[in-house]
Amino acid sequence: MKLCRVVLAAACCALLAGASSIEAQEYYDPPGVAEAIGGLSSQRATATTITFDREMLDSMLGGASAAGFNGVSFEHYQYPEPVFYIPEEMHALEQAYRAAGWSHLIESKAGPRESASPTKPIADIWFHWQGGEIDHVTVLIRARKEMNVVHVSGLLRPMDLVHISGHFGIPKVDPGAVMVPAPPGR
Repeated sequence: MKLCRVVLAAACCALLAGASSIEAQEYYDPPGVAEAIGGLSSQRATATTITFDREMLDSMLGGASAAGFNGVSFEHYQYPEPVFYIPEEMHALEQAYRAAGWSHLIESKAGPRESASPTKPIADIWFHWQGGEIDHVTVLIRARKEMNVVHVSGLLRPMDLVHISGHFGIPKVDPGAVMVPAPPGR
């Protein structure tokens, strides 16, 4: 049931964003990301992955265009016991995204203990910029007994994020805020 809500929320998020109609590249994981996600937790998980390509997104809309979206992918990991997220693997994940030129937005200021063994969900969002638009977004949500990863491929204007912020688990963004990539090391 939780997976259905995640899939529905992410699909709505993608469709409500109103992405531009410019074609973007296919989604990709920067080198080292898949390995870091695979080793992020202290125990094995039951994993489910659902991917919608551009044609599927168009079909879900009844023939209407999926705007600038090329694909949306959802990964859900369910753990049998409360999980420990390995800090070194989280650091490796952050470094892999940074090395590939992605910007990291952190929802909460969780301390080391809460980050490794969360009592409430913690969200991390990474953006890849192409000029003044975002062409790839990855959302990682770590919780006590589950983890979700949502990948969105397609061009988004930063203002599109303001319209969907505060919904679907996306942190609220102040419409008056100036959006700039995070400085190195952050």
